[in-house]
Amino acid sequence: MGTVTALHRYPVKSTLGEALTSVAVTERGLWGDRLAAVLDDGTGAVGSVKHPRKWGPLLRCRSMLTDSGTVVVQLPDGTVLSAGDPELDTRLSDLLGRPVSLSDTPPGHGGTLERAVPAYEGGVPETLRATASTDATGETITSGRVAPGTFFDYGRIHLITTAALARLRSTHPAGDFDPRRFRPNLVVDAPGGPGFPEDAWIDARLRIGEAALFRVVVPTPRCVVPTLGHGELPPGPGIMRAVAREHRVPVFDLGRLSCVGVYLDVLEPGTVQVGDPVTRY
Repeated sequence: MGTVTALHRYPVKSTLGEALTSVAVTERGLWGDRLAAVLDDGTGAVGSVKHPRKWGPLLRCRSMLTDSGTVVVQLPDGTVLSAGDPELDTRLSDLLGRPVSLSDTPPGHGGTLERAVPAYEGGVPETLRATASTDATGETITSGRVAPGTFFDYGRIHLITTAALARLRSTHPAGDFDPRRFRPNLVVDAPGGPGFPEDAWIDARLRIGEAALFRVVVPTPRCVVPTLGHGELPPGPGIMRAVAREHRVPVFDLGRLSCVGVYLDVLEPGTVQVGDPVTRY
């Protein structure tokens, strides 16, 4: 079905992450992925660039794991500080303009997660659009929660294919469809021409390499994040309108949403490496 061409993890939610050549996969997902998040000290909300007016500067930071498993954050000026260092919370608070702190303890009930509501169709379920409100930043938002006991929005592992990105690029040549915009864990080079082969994988089991086994759960709904600047990648305002035109598919009972990629559950832990074959069972 394809070959793994890139691996990414994001130790701190909504920051830039790190590219890997090999990574252990646990029942929780990629080892070291979304271990921590920046929390609003006043409201307890989980920092997510899905609300870019409030949390967008996090995409100017990069999180990494040291060899000993310590989370470190590189700030926009290049300073690197470790999780637990009070100076890191101070610097993040200055960057975001309000008191925040880095936490590795997910809220037990599932922390509040705010999302900006895009103007295009398919960017949010219409039932949620009807409940949207305007917050103090002037942004129209909806509120949900992270998955209980984690800092994941929903799926533990996110996969995209080069075929899907090629299809979108063919319909919007001016757009920069660098896979990093979509914050995947796995990028798979699927054979054949441009298209959305992963649409046919829902409920299928995927063996990656010789060990790890996954189940494809659901298409990945997209929000405003791919349109934002990501490190050296400039903003791409037309990216999600192209997705909304080309690929709106049913997601559970939420209607037809703009999707790129799929979420996976882990059935059997193992190790995944760049170059591993992907086999459908």
